[in-house]
Amino acid sequence: MAFFKWKINQRLLVFFWILSFSNVLCFSELSFVNEPSDRMVSRNDHVVMDCQALGEPPVDVRWHKNGLRLLENEHVRFMPNGSLYLSLVRRDGEQSDEGFYQCLASNRYGAILSQRARLTISNISSFVTQPSPVVVTEGSVARFACSVNARPPAIITWEVNQRALPLETERITVLPNGALQIHEVKPEDAGIYRCVATNIANRVKSREAMLTVNPASGARPLMRPRIIAGPQNISVSLHRTAVLECVADGNPRPLVSWSRADSKPIDVFGARVLGNGNLVISVVKAQHSGVYLCRATTPRTRNYTVAAANLTVLVPPSLVEKPESQTRPRAGTARFSCQAEGVPAPRITWLKNGEAIHSNGRIKMYHSKLVITQIIPEDDAIYQCQAENSEGSVLTMARLIVVMSEDRPSAPRNVRAETISSSAILLAWERPQYNAEKVIAYSVHYMKAEGLNNEEYQAVIGNDTTSHIVDDLEPAGSYTFYIVAYMPMGASRMSEQVSQQTLEDVPVRAPELSLSSRSPTDILVSWQPLPAKLSRGRVSAYRLSFRTAADDQVSSLELPGEGENSTQHLLQGLQPDTIYLLRLAVSTRAGWSQPSAWSSHRTPKASSTTVPPAPNVQLEPFNCTSITVRWHPTASDAVVQGYKLSCYPDGQSENLTIQLRPQDYQHTIAGLDPRRKYHVKVLAYSVHGDGYEARQAVSTPGCPSTPNRRLATLPAPDHVHAQANSSAAVGLSWGRPAFSSGKPLSYTVRYGPVAPYNASAVQYLQTPEQTVLVQDLKPNTRYEFAVRLHMDQMSSAWSSPIYERTFLEAPSCPPLAVRATLIEKDTALVSWKQPLQAHLAVTHYTVLYASQRAWLAGEWQVLQREGSNTMALLEKLESGNVYLVKVSASNQAGDGPFSSMVELPVLKGKNHQGKIPRHTYSQAETTAFTNGLYHLDEKSMTGIIIGVCIALACIIICIFILIAKSKARKFPSSKITGRLSGEVIQNCTPSGSHHQADNSEVVVPMVGNHFIDSKGGTALMINCNGPISSNQQRTWKWSIFNSADKRLQNKSQVVERGCYYEVGKTVLQYEEEQAVPLQPSSLQILYRPLGESESSQTSEGSRETGDSGNFSHDEVETSSPDTCQQSFVGEDGRSSTGDFATERYFEAPQKEETSSHVLNACV
Repeated sequence: MAFFKWKINQRLLVFFWILSFSNVLCFSELSFVNEPSDRMVSRNDHVVMDCQALGEPPVDVRWHKNGLRLLENEHVRFMPNGSLYLSLVRRDGEQSDEGFYQCLASNRYGAILSQRARLTISNISSFVTQPSPVVVTEGSVARFACSVNARPPAIITWEVNQRALPLETERITVLPNGALQIHEVKPEDAGIYRCVATNIANRVKSREAMLTVNPASGARPLMRPRIIAGPQNISVSLHRTAVLECVADGNPRPLVSWSRADSKPIDVFGARVLGNGNLVISVVKAQHSGVYLCRATTPRTRNYTVAAANLTVLVPPSLVEKPESQTRPRAGTARFSCQAEGVPAPRITWLKNGEAIHSNGRIKMYHSKLVITQIIPEDDAIYQCQAENSEGSVLTMARLIVVMSEDRPSAPRNVRAETISSSAILLAWERPQYNAEKVIAYSVHYMKAEGLNNEEYQAVIGNDTTSHIVDDLEPAGSYTFYIVAYMPMGASRMSEQVSQQTLEDVPVRAPELSLSSRSPTDILVSWQPLPAKLSRGRVSAYRLSFRTAADDQVSSLELPGEGENSTQHLLQGLQPDTIYLLRLAVSTRAGWSQPSAWSSHRTPKASSTTVPPAPNVQLEPFNCTSITVRWHPTASDAVVQGYKLSCYPDGQSENLTIQLRPQDYQHTIAGLDPRRKYHVKVLAYSVHGDGYEARQAVSTPGCPSTPNRRLATLPAPDHVHAQANSSAAVGLSWGRPAFSSGKPLSYTVRYGPVAPYNASAVQYLQTPEQTVLVQDLKPNTRYEFAVRLHMDQMSSAWSSPIYERTFLEAPSCPPLAVRATLIEKDTALVSWKQPLQAHLAVTHYTVLYASQRAWLAGEWQVLQREGSNTMALLEKLESGNVYLVKVSASNQAGDGPFSSMVELPVLKGKNHQGKIPRHTYSQAETTAFTNGLYHLDEKSMTGIIIGVCIALACIIICIFILIAKSKARKFPSSKITGRLSGEVIQNCTPSGSHHQADNSEVVVPMVGNHFIDSKGGTALMINCNGPISSNQQRTWKWSIFNSADKRLQNKSQVVERGCYYEVGKTVLQYEEEQAVPLQPSSLQILYRPLGESESSQTSEGSRETGDSGNFSHDEVETSSPDTCQQSFVGEDGRSSTGDFATERYFEAPQKEETSSHVLNACV
């Protein structure tokens, strides 16, 4: 029992402990319950600005007005709950209460600032636009404008002859912006007009304006549409009313319509047309921003006029990304990020305990990021991100908690700095006084002492030394140093700061010279001051040397390094039309630099004509391969017709001159070599010839490269995001690192497929922007992306890699090797192969098939199969039809194109038992057929009718000849016996042909007088009626064939063979002596398929089924009947067999009630 009570007490104790801890979490950090908001009041009113803060008491609330602290007095009172009370609001003079108010709440954890609230006193100021007199013709359009500054916005009405203007909805319109429009003006509209503006503060009237209406002289002439008052570019606050005015005139009266330039639809629910074409958006939203087009069109014509205006919706700032509270150890680094959006773009500022933060060596603010390095206990505070624009402000806060170690070491002592050279300073210090034995390393921090937002560099050294040489500093530069001691659990405080300056050094090089002449006897030599990195100290003097090209004697002048004209000198008393060589050297207290290379300049010829003087030229390297040339003309009486510019490398002759317009004062020369010196010449020319030239030299810088040693490490880009845009492109964006620098930045993007990894597949992309679209990627592939930063020949580490998969790509190719195989009398198998497209994922296939008649009517039957299945069965096919089949591949990205149509004949025939011989129809076989047959509707019907008549005539003639020949045969036993009515009789086709008849049972009549059984027996003659005895004599014969029979007896012996063809039956042979080989009859040629040649070639494709071999056994079983055997009989009576090629038939369409009689003969 005691144990049970102890457990209850323990749980209650834990509960109260959690409750008390939650109270600390809830109330230790400050937050606002109520914040002040914008207020509009009248003069002498009372106003209360709300402010209530929640946090661990005591919480102190103070107020600021326009950024300055507001003190309490008899007019300003602070209420107990933190609100502000103003009595008798004033508007005039310095004591005006109008302005921006914010309250500041603080407790022992820090302070926070509220959002900004604006107090406005209602008023109406003077008119901005007042009506002006208007003179119009009767029947046209009159318009008056009126606008006034008022808070709140004033309501504008109109008076005519000092009476309220009666509004006729159809003719007279008053817009919310105050404009008055009168359409189809009448004489009674003439008068004196004025506008009246009214709000809660006052009511004011504008000056008067006269409207004069001139009578129309006769019928009004036709006039193209013209826009009298078009829309203006306006900016409207969110949820306010926007008015886009459009007044058009013309005869006939034009129709006014509105559209957006980006082709987006106009919101019909929030917009309406007022009057005769004015667009009014009652409650504007952010999506209403854009360019609007007003179009006035003459009815029933193409005559129109367009006016455009941009509508900008002002949106108060809203936070997209808020900073997060952080806990960091001493000497660590904290990074806060804050993103906001709005129109105009919000300005981000950072506050610490309600006060603005200023950048220094440890604290950097860059765009929307705040970075605090070498954290100290004083950094433990509440930080706020404030985003503000003209429409308002918004704040968010985050807490930085600094963790302190109890046994951390004290700061290093007695820090000393000693200059060693122009680029090195020696630092020395003493170990910390407390816990020095726990120090594991020291870090040396240094930065330039001059300027703001300088980069801070850091060097880490071991704990076995108390001195360090910082080298690679700039000469004649002042630096600030401090030391921090590190232990495993934290760091010490900063040591005291010391400053030291490096020594001066000899200048790196002399400046480039700019040479020009203002007369034939002088040369103006000028140059740009060297930057600090090149001068490496204060310039004390210049030495100018010059000589003629034909003389080796050098003259030198020493010029002062400081003064008004310290960067130019005019050489006078020179010889005209003479080449001079000039060079310059520069010195500091450390000594003289090497002189520059000789620069040449020819003085002008002495002439009496006035030519343009030399322009003032300034050169600036744009990048490592481009330079920008700028010039300003010198005042002169000569009329400049243009400029001539030339650029050539040092040591080469001038070979190209660029002519520029007289209004051009800048030109960029690209395609140069890095780290090379170039000479640039600029001159102006006039009608009198070329003017005096100005020459200047410039050296292109080196392209950025990875240095061998970096003094400081740049932070890698953060917040890298990737989003697939298509199957071949991924959009990449990242944040700029949180440090302040005015130097240009560039980025390198590394990307490559994740698997399989291939080093050669990794690619790189450089850009100066923070967004890039990576293109030419593989579809449906997962890529890895990383970004690094480059600045001033320094590079950061690669960012953390991110991964993104490109979208699926819709198939762009149709399936391959589409084949249709008839496997039953009403069933066919369609097979295909996957489209030949790399990295393609197919989710399903679509099979479309239809008979010819249905195809012409556009009626397709649809089958769909999964992407892993490349076969489909077509069932319930109707005999006597030719079906068309095509296949397409699809996936989530879309549908691909269909393959070429494949022809699948399903012919009529007598049903027989046994296997049905199958044949495969592919795309190549049906090309000619589909191209010819399926476009009958495009041909002339007259030609078709004539062709059919000729074909029928040929068929009748051929049948008559064949009947005549059959009656003239020598032996009566060779007659064809058996019924032909209702049977499908076909020509034999070669065994290798692709055009055999499928899904039909065929009976081939015997032709000949002898039959041999399959076992090689006697000459037993059989036909469909039974055995036949041979008869060597004929009782009658047509006289027309007598001569032919006599000639046949003396010819060589040819044996023809025929058989009844029935699937699954024994193949019987016959022999017949014939004088000559039979030729293909006209009937056979007539019914040959379209596109088939007379000599059919065997195709390998005919032996393929397209079903991965599933029906190979059936193919073998049905292949033997496709070949007829032929015997050659010699004089000794022996016979030999051989393959006899057959011909394919084509079944002509017949009426259902007509029986088909087709003669089947082997040739």
